[in-house]
Amino acid sequence: MTRLTIDGFRYKTLHGAEGVDLNVAVAGDGPAIVLLHGFPQTHYMWRHVAREFTAQYTVIVPDLRGYGESGKPAERGPETYSKRTMARDIRLIAEALGHDRFGLVGHDRGALVGVRAGLDHPDAVQFLGILDVLPTLDTWDVLRGVDAKVAWHLYLMAQPVGLPEKMIRAVGPEFFGSFLDAWETDASTFPLEVRRHYVDSSVNAVDSIVADYRATASIDLDMDRDDREVGKQLTMPVGVISQDWGSQLGFDAASLWRAWAPDLTYEPIQAGHFMAEEKPAEIARFIRDLSARARP
Repeated sequence: MTRLTIDGFRYKTLHGAEGVDLNVAVAGDGPAIVLLHGFPQTHYMWRHVAREFTAQYTVIVPDLRGYGESGKPAERGPETYSKRTMARDIRLIAEALGHDRFGLVGHDRGALVGVRAGLDHPDAVQFLGILDVLPTLDTWDVLRGVDAKVAWHLYLMAQPVGLPEKMIRAVGPEFFGSFLDAWETDASTFPLEVRRHYVDSSVNAVDSIVADYRATASIDLDMDRDDREVGKQLTMPVGVISQDWGSQLGFDAASLWRAWAPDLTYEPIQAGHFMAEEKPAEIARFIRDLSARARP
């Protein structure tokens, strides 16, 4: 597997929930910001943005469990890769580095972990940044008709254990590479070495990636429903930056997010899905603006 590291960051192996080993890049000093990656990527997607904050913050950039060089425990049940478990991972590594409170910014899958962290650990999360995703419950609700084909992989990886893993392993490089190709706006976002790193890392993690997605169609969805029923919300400042998926799928993203996050700022961006790599200066600005609203 092609291993890439963020320049200027030191690397540690820290323990998450159930003792799973997590690969964590750390740099800087001061209050903590945790940056969580999406699919089909690793922590390396933050390389351009992370270095912008090390003069003022301790920047913590892990590989999520099941991805990159972090542990990939066998799926013993939906809780193994539930976002509750993965959010607990993040709190534990932050505490291991001396931070019981932190800002949290996530892209795609990492953003879903961030939402669960904000709901489950509101005392720890000082602000929450979301890049290009909807909450789990709302994602499934807005996918209707032929336009839902944009998220075909969600349905494939929601199937019972066995068939989706076998199908994906059969064409692993093509499967994972197809998302890198389809979700960027041009062919310049990923240098060949970076593209190879993401594809190789994902091919090496088929079972755990599918388990992560499978949890989103089961236990994660149940958790969101339970929280919605009791009116639970994200109490910290929340910022969302996203493509305008609503115009294609027929929803108002800001309204959907506001139901979960009363203290919300929402902004669209003219970029592809991989915006932290395509437009890092704009994402760094987004994080700075959000961090200025951090709960003391």
